[in-house]
Amino acid sequence: MLNNIGLPGLLLIAVVVLVLFGRGKISSLMGEVGKGITAFKKGVSDGTKELEEDDAAQARDVTPEEKDKA
Repeated sequence: MLNNIGLPGLLLIAVVVLVLFGRGKISSLMGEVGKGITAFKKGVSDGTKELEEDDAAQARDVTPEEKDKA
């Protein structure tokens, strides 16, 4: 359905959105979207670090013990 929009269609949509909401509202909205993306990336990074730390804490030495040959 949306395969045939093209550049003129996207420009028309952008102009309509700009007229309806105004430059200030769109600017603040994009700022909030940027903050949300930044927070999401930070959350994913923190979650990955936490998982890696848990894996490192649970890691154990599984090398076989040497028996005394005396």
